[in-house]
Amino acid sequence: MSSTFYMPSLNVMGSGSLAEAINYIKEQGFKKGLIVSDHVLNKIGVVKSFTDLLDQQQIASIVFDRAQPNPTVSNVNDGLAVLKQHDCDFVVSLGGGSPHDCAKGIALVASNGGEIADYEGVDQSKKPQLPLIAINTTAGTASEMTRFAIITDEERHVKMAIVDKNTTPVLSVNDPSLMVGMPATLTAATGMDALTHAVEAYVSTAATPITDAVALKAVELIQANLPTAVADGGNIVAREQMAYAQFMAGMAFNNASLGYVHAMAHQLGGFYDLPHGVCNAVLLPHVQRYNAQVCSERLKDIANSMGVDVTAMTAEQGANAAISAIEDLASQVGIPTGLEILGVKASDISLLADNALKDVCSLTTPKQASHEEICQIFRSAM
Repeated sequence: MSSTFYMPSLNVMGSGSLAEAINYIKEQGFKKGLIVSDHVLNKIGVVKSFTDLLDQQQIASIVFDRAQPNPTVSNVNDGLAVLKQHDCDFVVSLGGGSPHDCAKGIALVASNGGEIADYEGVDQSKKPQLPLIAINTTAGTASEMTRFAIITDEERHVKMAIVDKNTTPVLSVNDPSLMVGMPATLTAATGMDALTHAVEAYVSTAATPITDAVALKAVELIQANLPTAVADGGNIVAREQMAYAQFMAGMAFNNASLGYVHAMAHQLGGFYDLPHGVCNAVLLPHVQRYNAQVCSERLKDIANSMGVDVTAMTAEQGANAAISAIEDLASQVGIPTGLEILGVKASDISLLADNALKDVCSLTTPKQASHEEICQIFRSAM
């Protein structure tokens, strides 16, 4: 059976890599860029520091800083209007997953036309998006290097999963010096998001030896470095290791896809506008407890990568150890203990389960669930 491996053709990592992005933009001969970011990064000067670098190279830019957490159809439409008004020929996303996803939506519709909802699902577009340079400021979503974009449809209260090779950025940048200012809560949430990517990719039915290798290494690095990055945000070594970890987790899920954690978390984000990484972190052990019925050996490997001595363990014991290790790490970095604390209502669970089963991320889960089983997983996570 054949498989295809997707990732940007050029990826720069490590301290000082932002300068390489400027060189790339200059070499490509781009004229005017739409900089997609958020209010916070603009307010604290991160966006200006980047546009100043563009100015020094005589590259024009216009800033769109309205990519909100859980970016919406309206965000995409508003950004697209700015792009067209100023005749931009390339896009830069500067931030975490939300600016990246919003920028992908803008760039995809700019070249393909129609509405962003037209591209929900897998490979629905016909043309490459406008060139997108994705500059990362968090260590979790890996959206800077994937073909995934998650856009909230405000009318349906659903997060649309757009999985399309044409949304892959032409260049990804992970400079840890841009990540040291992340608050502890965001560091924890994005780090657990990366862990979820790695775990779901490893137990996915579409996993390959390549995705297995990077998934397990990502788990190892997250276990070793996330607590330090949360406790000491200025620790550049931990920040850099987390940047590598989330990138490898991205390599894994970009090609092996995901599972019920993301399918369910997308509904929580779309319905309640909750932080994606936190939803993933809360759901992850509960979904793996369900998955352990069919992939306990794989979860035992996860436990091993998290530092558990699994030598004398059965597959079932190893799977339980992995789930315990995930819960321990989540507790250590301050993740809430349940969905009820986040405002999720038991009365909404049936509808959330309906939509989770329609999410494209559910296709590669190791064990297909019934509606009632998804409801039960939600209840167990309350």
